[in-house]
Amino acid sequence: MTSYSLFSVLSLSASIAGLSFAQDASSIDADIKTLEPVLVTGAYLTNEKFSGTKTLTPVIDVPQSLSVVSAARISEQAFSDIGDILRYTPGASIGQGEGHRDQITIRGQSTTADFFIDGLRDDVEYFRPLYNIEQVEVLRGSNAMIFGRGGGGGIINRASKSPDAETRFTDVSASLDTFSELSLALDHNAVVNEVSAFRVNAFAEALANHRDQFDGDRFAVNPTFSTKLAPDTHLLLSYEYVNDDRVVDRGVPSVGNAPLEGFEDTIFGDPNANRTSLAAHIARARIDHEFSDTLTANATLQYADYDKLYQNLFPVGFDLIAGTVTFDGYRDTTTRQNLILQGNVVSNFYTGPVSHTLLIGAEYGDQQSDNARRDALFADSTDNQISFAFSDPLNIPNFSFPVFNRDRGSSVQFASIYIQDQVDLGRHFKLIGGLRFDQFQIDVIDQIEIANGAGDGNNGLLSRTDEEISPRLGLIYKPVDSVSAYVSYSKSFLPRSGDQFLTLSPSTEAAAPEVFENIELGLKWDIRPNVSLTTAVFQLERENGTAVDPNNVGNSILIGTQTEGLEIQLSGALTNWWRLDAGYSYLSGSEFGVVSGARSDLSQVPENMLSVWNRFDVNDHLGFGMGMTYQDAQYASFSNTVKLPDFTRLDAAVFYQFDSGLAVQLNLENLLDEDYYPAAHNDNNISTGAPLSARLTVRTRF
Repeated sequence: MTSYSLFSVLSLSASIAGLSFAQDASSIDADIKTLEPVLVTGAYLTNEKFSGTKTLTPVIDVPQSLSVVSAARISEQAFSDIGDILRYTPGASIGQGEGHRDQITIRGQSTTADFFIDGLRDDVEYFRPLYNIEQVEVLRGSNAMIFGRGGGGGIINRASKSPDAETRFTDVSASLDTFSELSLALDHNAVVNEVSAFRVNAFAEALANHRDQFDGDRFAVNPTFSTKLAPDTHLLLSYEYVNDDRVVDRGVPSVGNAPLEGFEDTIFGDPNANRTSLAAHIARARIDHEFSDTLTANATLQYADYDKLYQNLFPVGFDLIAGTVTFDGYRDTTTRQNLILQGNVVSNFYTGPVSHTLLIGAEYGDQQSDNARRDALFADSTDNQISFAFSDPLNIPNFSFPVFNRDRGSSVQFASIYIQDQVDLGRHFKLIGGLRFDQFQIDVIDQIEIANGAGDGNNGLLSRTDEEISPRLGLIYKPVDSVSAYVSYSKSFLPRSGDQFLTLSPSTEAAAPEVFENIELGLKWDIRPNVSLTTAVFQLERENGTAVDPNNVGNSILIGTQTEGLEIQLSGALTNWWRLDAGYSYLSGSEFGVVSGARSDLSQVPENMLSVWNRFDVNDHLGFGMGMTYQDAQYASFSNTVKLPDFTRLDAAVFYQFDSGLAVQLNLENLLDEDYYPAAHNDNNISTGAPLSARLTVRTRF
């Protein structure tokens, strides 16, 4: 699909939308009560949930490209994880994550750690469930001013559900798909008194998919309590436990510079040895206080404990002529304890005729991590790799995980202060400027290097302190209240220890952090209160970056990158029976010749991505959904050797609401049963897309 045809599809949707704008406003307003728009435009993102400015700011006045996916949309399309959401998010795509974690690429920047829950860091590698989420927010562009280190291409924040002191309800749902994946969920809200409420969200899932021998289970529970300590003081307490155990699936190898075909269902590993497990405890307390109508403050304390294991065997080569496959493997364990304290003060005031919204905040964090990795040892080769005859299913020679090749602990302390001012310069101009100062200190104890002695120049004790200032500047022009044009600049940094504190070494101990700079021009138009069009063009440059070495997937290499692109979103209720959510992005990304000696394309960055989701309501009971996602061809790694072909996937849904409150929903995915490869980790770990499938969901409220 060409860029021209992609724009034609989006233009057609916009033209059809334009024909509907003349409809009676009263019928549109009635529709809003039942259909929640994905992009919350013309409304406010409060700091109880999330805001690109941490202040009470209309989305149209945020000089940054962002998407907000509501719980209603998550339920409607039967999304179960972050990857599902990103298929319908311009400028962002999902990585394979080695089959055991969320891994995202936003504006060409891949990350395993730029995840937040209610604005606080949630950076351990795992698959994040959506059972307790009010909305998922995707911010694109460098974000260190608001969120701290990282966030070079963008971040994902999950806003969790909170108790409601005005309504008692219990929601129960169950779903089953054609692969026998079963999911059960509960959302119970109890009113304690007129100022207090208790809410518990829980779910359990028996995992299954199209891949042979894949299985697993996960469950989670999240009780929350809220109360007013005083008329102007609100307290929220939350605890979440997440447990996940599943097969690690790293997809299929490549043959002839393309994914291996004909074995889309075959697990290239040992389902008994390829396992990952997670136990996470996340406790949080937040207090909000209103000193006056113009002065508010909040403080949040979060403690999280993560215990993560994954071990896997995976292909590193496939010889079609000899009929052999080559395997590698390892076992990896991580424990981490995060203690984070964040506070914000927001003041609204005037200096003469100029209006200000001033934000002053501070954050402190203590993160203690232990990580160990054991290499596989194959008995027949007495090595960590082995080649053997390919069969389906595979007959993998005997192996074990006896040899440590990494055993290190890290202690991280970070402290930040930030200040930002949103200034109304007359009727038509707004200026947003902010600075954040971060001090990031890491101390590493490498047990293997300590045991080896200091003769090689590494005594196993590594340390690095970075002190960085991250600016953010945006200028907004509003010719009318419903239109804003903006230009913005932002900068982020990532310490040399990387996403997961694992890449600090004697050679990088003295190296400067990675730097990300984002320049963006955008236009936001609230066509109606419930219909929005947003566009943005940008350039993002990364210096001193790291990536997986395509010639040795166990190592990282230094790179510099540049990504330029365009993002378009159209969202809202076009009529009283039709809602449209559409997105398109064009991305051009390259690295600066570290691998090939010349510029090469960024890996896992499709040039064109298009998504369209339509919801049609026949009456109060019956509705239909129809969606399409297109993803352009992309390279599996920086080697630019193996290419994943482009694909188009069609999805559909049928909804029926009974008068009793019972709702039945059928989601159909990949209607054309297309073979496709949505993501990869490297040239020989390529994910396969699921064939035509169906999921039946039943839910009720009482």
